[in-house]
Amino acid sequence: MTAHETLQETFGFDSFRDGQETIIAQILKGNSALAVFPTGSGKSLCYQLPALLLPGLTIVISPLIALMKDQVDFLLKRSIKVARLDSTLTADETRKVYSDLKAGSLKLLYVAPERISNERFFASIEAIPISLMVIDEAHCISEWGHNFRPEYLKLAIAAKKLKVECVLTLTATATPSVVEDIRREFDISSEAYVNTGFHRPNLHLVFSPTPVCDRLEVLKEKLVQTPVGPTIIYVTLQKAAEQVAEELAVSGHPARAYHAGMKNDQRAKTQDWFMASSDGIVVATIAFGMGIDKSDIRRVYHYNLPKTLENYSQEIGRAGRDGKPSHCEVLGSDEDLVVLENFIYGDTPAKENICTFVEFILSQEKVFDVSIYQLSQFTNIRPLVVSTLLTYLELEGIIKFTSPFYSEYKFKYLIPKEEVLESFDPVRKDFLKNVFAEADEKKTWSYLNLDLAAKNLGEERNRIVKAFNFLEEKGKLEVGVTGLRQGIHLLQQPNAREVSEALAEKVFRNERRNIERTEQVIELLNVEDCKTRYLLEYFGEDLGKECGHCSYCETGKVDQVRSVGRTLNSSEQGQLDKFLKEGLFEMKTPREGARFLCGIFTPKLSRSQVTRNPLFGALEQTPFKAVLQALEERLR
Repeated sequence: MTAHETLQETFGFDSFRDGQETIIAQILKGNSALAVFPTGSGKSLCYQLPALLLPGLTIVISPLIALMKDQVDFLLKRSIKVARLDSTLTADETRKVYSDLKAGSLKLLYVAPERISNERFFASIEAIPISLMVIDEAHCISEWGHNFRPEYLKLAIAAKKLKVECVLTLTATATPSVVEDIRREFDISSEAYVNTGFHRPNLHLVFSPTPVCDRLEVLKEKLVQTPVGPTIIYVTLQKAAEQVAEELAVSGHPARAYHAGMKNDQRAKTQDWFMASSDGIVVATIAFGMGIDKSDIRRVYHYNLPKTLENYSQEIGRAGRDGKPSHCEVLGSDEDLVVLENFIYGDTPAKENICTFVEFILSQEKVFDVSIYQLSQFTNIRPLVVSTLLTYLELEGIIKFTSPFYSEYKFKYLIPKEEVLESFDPVRKDFLKNVFAEADEKKTWSYLNLDLAAKNLGEERNRIVKAFNFLEEKGKLEVGVTGLRQGIHLLQQPNAREVSEALAEKVFRNERRNIERTEQVIELLNVEDCKTRYLLEYFGEDLGKECGHCSYCETGKVDQVRSVGRTLNSSEQGQLDKFLKEGLFEMKTPREGARFLCGIFTPKLSRSQVTRNPLFGALEQTPFKAVLQALEERLR
């Protein structure tokens, strides 16, 4: 069957959208490809269709559980053999997926990026022919991107280990430098790179920076003034989502909150309600919208400033996918910058913490393993940043990752232990009996330290892992895992001070880049020119003329906003004096003191009673940089 026949018979479409046919043709030739398509423009068909024509398995890597679920449901309705592996599945559902994988009955499998380097998963797929690996949100690979994730850098290595024939990378937002990184990482030729452009002429872009004290009333007025339709209102903080949704509901608007702090079933109910509604309003953090396939969203409001121009582009891209006019308005102002920038500064560890991290790594044996969580607590560096620092060390050739693994399996018998053993020949029965004897049996669950068991039995760890996978697939055991650890080889012993300085430079460079990205949002608001053209130029696209439909093109006016830079006022200086007088900050670094005063949690602060002190967060409305500079001056 040809691509066109599959398009019509399986997916029910008469023709391809822009860019789809080119990408699909490259994939079917066995060439890796990059598709930069705006949100809602059909990226998923670029792999779903070739997956049916390719001989082996297609693995789709996505960080979004909501997207996985929606895509799997869509494909199942078309009788396509597809599954997903994520944390929401039951033990029986997970077992069924692994069984189908082993039987070779799946054409597509959706997984999170972290699972690719998971020991159990890797052992289950390493012998399966994989025709295509798909990487969604591929901008996460690039340090120049707005949402860099270190585990994405490992996907190119994993693709080679799994002998994947070709890789398709997908993103809705990529600047020229991000495109260059993705193409280099996966050896993508110019012929296999397709960018269909970011311009959405049906989106009416409006910028109305509004003081926080007036913002809620202004929003209510605008909701009445603009045509009713499904609406997303983006906020920065979870508590703001709750407060704004409640206020709108009291005023008679059909509004509900959505954020990552809600329980899974609450989020699912809100999402399902919104998908079915013709006038629903969701007040949400950025947790909402990614993977939401609703074509008739008529309005997108940014109650707070978007984090970056990439975020802004993605978020407005959820409006008007049906091609009809849609209203996108920013109400956020410079007052939002403190919170946005404090998020960025909060991720940056102090130089002293980086030194502690480097000294720990370089003091290990040649082969060792670490718990990211425990290393985070020890160094006082957030877990994601710890993972990033380890990845930097690997890229410098100082360490080499081995597969992450779980130090302990927990399992319970779904049939009596004797029946499990009797179902095998004498050699395998003896092996399993010895493995089970190594476990610590409790009332319901038994616990097995894998490394210790392998050492005591003189067996390969991988043999035990595969045995548990098999027993789970056959419904004889329910298996869980605990104690995730990252295996590491220490390849060289460089000078610790030089390594620390190099890592610190990278960390602070990334901090500067992220602050610059936030400031670019301010530049978009302030530019006295066509807003659409300015946004497109950021992504390397030349509109060549004014769009004619943004607020500047219509009015020729701009409400200027200012940047966040300033010094402490007398009241803030007073809080700083109290903090120094009480001698609260244990590690004596200005950065940690600034975090404390700005109410930014660190791994150590999260466990400390000191956060109950009234001074914790006393300067949360003050720019972090101003607090940091004041502390540096006082502590010289």
